[in-house]
Amino acid sequence: MSSTIHTNKSGLWGAFAGIITLALVAFPLSAALSFATHPATQALFGGRLEQASQFGYLLFWWVLVALIVSLPFLVGFGVAKLNTKTLAIAGAIVAVFVILILVLGQLFVFI
Repeated sequence: MSSTIHTNKSGLWGAFAGIITLALVAFPLSAALSFATHPATQALFGGRLEQASQFGYLLFWWVLVALIVSLPFLVGFGVAKLNTKTLAIAGAIVAVFVILILVLGQLFVFI
C-alpha cells in the first residue's frame, strides 16, 4: 500500500507569510478603517484631504482599507508561487533593507 506524500509546502509558507503580513498591517488597517467610518476626522488633515469633498475623503480611506486588506493575500500568494531561489533572494533583499533602515535610523536619531 503506497501513499503519495506531497513535500511541497509552499502553500503553508504562503499562509504563514500572509499571517505575518496581516500582523504587520493590523495597526494601519485599524487607523484607515477608523478614518473611513468617521467623516469628522477630515478636519484632522491639512491640505488636500481637508479641502476634498466628504465623499472623496471617505472614498480615499475605503480604497486604502481595501488595498491594506488585500496586501496579506497578495504576499501569501506571491510567496506560495515563488521558487526557493527567488524566495531566498527576496528575503535577502528585505533583510538588507531592514538593516539599512535600522542603521540610518540610528544615525539620524543620534546626530
